[in-house]
Amino acid sequence: MASPDTLKIPAELLPRDGRFGAGPSKVRTEQLTALLADGTTYMGTSHRQATVKNKVKEVQDGLRALFNLPDGYEVLLGNGGSTCFWDAATFHLVLNHSQHLVFGEFSSKFAEAVTQAPHLSDPQVIKSDVGTHPLAVTTDGVDLYALTHNETSTGVMMPITRPAGSKGLVVVDATSAAGGLMVDPSQFDVYYFAPQKSFAADGGLWLAICSPAAIERIEQISASGRWTPAFFDLKIALDNSRLNQTYNTPALATIHMLASQVKWFNDNGGLSFSAGRSRTSAEILYTWAEASSFATPFVTNPAERSNVVGTIDFTDDIDASVIAKVLRANGIVDTDPYRKLGRNQLRISMFPAIDSEDVAALCASINWIVGNL
Repeated sequence: MASPDTLKIPAELLPRDGRFGAGPSKVRTEQLTALLADGTTYMGTSHRQATVKNKVKEVQDGLRALFNLPDGYEVLLGNGGSTCFWDAATFHLVLNHSQHLVFGEFSSKFAEAVTQAPHLSDPQVIKSDVGTHPLAVTTDGVDLYALTHNETSTGVMMPITRPAGSKGLVVVDATSAAGGLMVDPSQFDVYYFAPQKSFAADGGLWLAICSPAAIERIEQISASGRWTPAFFDLKIALDNSRLNQTYNTPALATIHMLASQVKWFNDNGGLSFSAGRSRTSAEILYTWAEASSFATPFVTNPAERSNVVGTIDFTDDIDASVIAKVLRANGIVDTDPYRKLGRNQLRISMFPAIDSEDVAALCASINWIVGNL
């Protein structure tokens, strides 16, 4: 049996690009080239001036086109990432009582934030086993339904639909879904995400697509006098976003790379193009796993298997951590499972920037490793 430390995958099997991380994700060379081309006139300039504000507007207009937003929907942005947005939502989106669907590590975070908020009632939490997703239940008194489009920790995706007959806002964590999964904006009021997944930029920024009902909720709570730290104040974020800027200084490179990725999506057909790339990669990954004698998709229901983050279990006689170690030594990185899930598996991202041919090459490389261990 060969030692994992000595295994060198044949060059003809290797992906052209070995980045399969769940975030930060692969950044296309074209994004970096575009940033470099604008570097001396864009980087190191004021975010209150036209050079940067025009780039923010480009992002906002690009997202309106990408998601085919109805009239009245607005694109808000602020610093801090999705983690910050969970806290902001406890101040400026939940009136009093929320319902949360929890089916993994990240879908639990918003529920935890609401539970700890002293000015809100304890949320209604609906859980399901990891590897599945629960369904929302229309409930009197619930003024916000918190859904998660894609659970990054488990590789489960769920369709986004309004609970029948509900009167509350539908607020969707789309951090790893936005840009890689199809969605109908009429089915949500807030679709929030960060740019370090499908949009192939860096973290530290949140974006939120808000319906007129969500805008009304933000303004209603602001007018009520509820105390809010300025950093979490969505009314401040709304006012600044309408001026194509953030409340405090953003990472300019992140905005530029985000704009490049959104333009690439739109220039090639919009959301059907970007989500289609992820869907093709997912078909390759799951077809390989189902045909394998040592691997299987962790998510048993094919309809719930994520197109952007695939989780693959291995048989007990195969150590997935060893496979990940050999892959990394050969330039194929960030395939390790989510640490808290504690399973003998690999987690493989399939965001739109990742070529489906590289996913196929990854599968071939894993076959070679297992055959040579």
